[in-house]
Amino acid sequence: MLHRGRTLPARPVRQGISGHRGAWVDSALVASDAPQPGAQRSLYRRHRPRTFADVVGQEPVVRTLRNAVERNKVHHAYLFVGSRGTGKTSMAKILAACLNCERGAGGGTSEPCGVCESCVSIANASSLDVIEMDAASNNSVDDIRDLRESVAYAPVSGRRKVYILDEAHMLSTAAWNAFLKTLEEPPPNTVFVLATTEAAKVPATVVDRCHRFDFHRPTIEQIAGVVQRAADAEEIEIPPEAVVALARAATGSFRDALGTLEQLVTYSGGEIALADVLAVLGVADARLLAEVVDAVARGDARAALTVLEECASQGRDAALFAGDLEVRLRELLVVQTLGGLPPQLALTPEADAALAEQAARVPHEVVVRLLELVGEALEAVRAGADARTRLELALVKAARPEVDGSLRALLARIDRLEQRGPGGAGSGPPPASAQAPSTAAPAKAPAPREDASGAGAPPPVATAEQPPASAAEPPPAPTAEPPPAPTGAAGPAADAVPAGESGLASLESSWPAVVDLVRGENALLGALIAEARPVSVSGEDLILAFASTAQFLKKKAEDPANRMTVAEALRAVTGVAYRLSYELREIGSGPGAAGQRSEEDWVKRLMDEFDAEEVPGEWEQAPDARAVTSNEKGA
Repeated sequence: MLHRGRTLPARPVRQGISGHRGAWVDSALVASDAPQPGAQRSLYRRHRPRTFADVVGQEPVVRTLRNAVERNKVHHAYLFVGSRGTGKTSMAKILAACLNCERGAGGGTSEPCGVCESCVSIANASSLDVIEMDAASNNSVDDIRDLRESVAYAPVSGRRKVYILDEAHMLSTAAWNAFLKTLEEPPPNTVFVLATTEAAKVPATVVDRCHRFDFHRPTIEQIAGVVQRAADAEEIEIPPEAVVALARAATGSFRDALGTLEQLVTYSGGEIALADVLAVLGVADARLLAEVVDAVARGDARAALTVLEECASQGRDAALFAGDLEVRLRELLVVQTLGGLPPQLALTPEADAALAEQAARVPHEVVVRLLELVGEALEAVRAGADARTRLELALVKAARPEVDGSLRALLARIDRLEQRGPGGAGSGPPPASAQAPSTAAPAKAPAPREDASGAGAPPPVATAEQPPASAAEPPPAPTAEPPPAPTGAAGPAADAVPAGESGLASLESSWPAVVDLVRGENALLGALIAEARPVSVSGEDLILAFASTAQFLKKKAEDPANRMTVAEALRAVTGVAYRLSYELREIGSGPGAAGQRSEEDWVKRLMDEFDAEEVPGEWEQAPDARAVTSNEKGA
């Protein structure tokens, strides 16, 4: 075998039934990465970092390895952990070049020259001293045995032999056990580099024998810088906004970003526009994302669906659009929470200004609610639901909380009414708008106030929480002073805050709505709480009473989780955060009169509900077993 003018001894290669086995040992010979005549290396391979100075975003790893080489304290085994495309294999090759570069007369150099015979062969993947093993396809015990045999040979032309095991977590348990002794005590001048994307699958006995380095995901700004540098070197014209879109779509992988850039060159030539990037990647335009958020903030569901239709007409995938929308909402949430744009989200000056302006304009609760709904839609899509349908449902729920019957949607509607302020359409009591058109309300409102002395005059403001009789209790205003009448008329409305007899009456009228809301969240708790009724209110202290025979129901209602659910429903309906307490008393007729059931009544109800019947002769032996279901009886 000839290599660089020298004759090398042939290495023993074990043959198997299925053909050549252990071929990864001489992978530099059988599968060289060197460019062949007429062949073109991919863009990410041409622009792979060759020195520590070229590495982007991995400063802790670079500093540690650089110091280890300069101080001649290189460990015999390293474990590189990180997601795909973060530079694990490139870092391993840089380490190998540092150890074997001819510039390092002693133990190596932290600045390989890149032009010597060793550096060139390592860059072209043709060095006999740097052996790359694909552990995903060579993961058996026999492969490790071949590795152990090859380790015994001294370096061919360099000072160190470097074994790079890609996807090391794919090795079998038996292969790891066979590899342990060699990994712990390798021959002199041998270095192992294990690269993996799933460190949890690497045995702890292997991790203990290695120096572990965690490769962090690069930021969008770092990926954009690498893409721009490669584009300048290849004389590719690409605008900054297209670079940002490409970097965002790479999801933390330098290799994906450069691979996509090469694909765009094939698609559009040497001049790449933002539209080309969006067409190739299928990602959503920032303008569309901003318009969707603004439409939801305005409560315009039609505009939101129109934007989604525009996105679909351009060939964008609804699931990808939902993912991009989730990223946009997350950025808005971060900017609103921090009160400014963090450096991690900075892209271009125009994009940063647009993001900050929208974060200041869109209410915080709208962003949070839409982010939750989009997350639920993505979960449903992963479970097999149609992406566009789920996204449309999320947008409609976010823009129109009234179509959503959940407690969260009800709170969103209340927040929207509160934000309208005293002059907004929702500032008045809800029944007022239902009694008469808004245009007739101002003309009819003063008449009852001026004619307050007349018999049977209606109250100034009539609400569902306040009966008309209680509203008429304040003394009428003097007829000779009509101007103060509006101020005096506002008094009863202000006094309608739940307190005393008026507050109790308001709660009694609202109690069915509370029960329905609780039933929507927890059907069993809703049926339980329907047997209670408000009996006393003092400020924010509310007493709910069960019938004197409903000790079991009272105990279940006092459960902390059930108490919190009822309190949240009360706050959603009344706007007051009540402190609940429960009592047993004779509550008479009314909404909770159904709670006055004796123990026999409850047994009969259970028998009717579950199709059960009493078992005779079992009272003394099993007092608690009063009934048995028909299924058990048949068994």
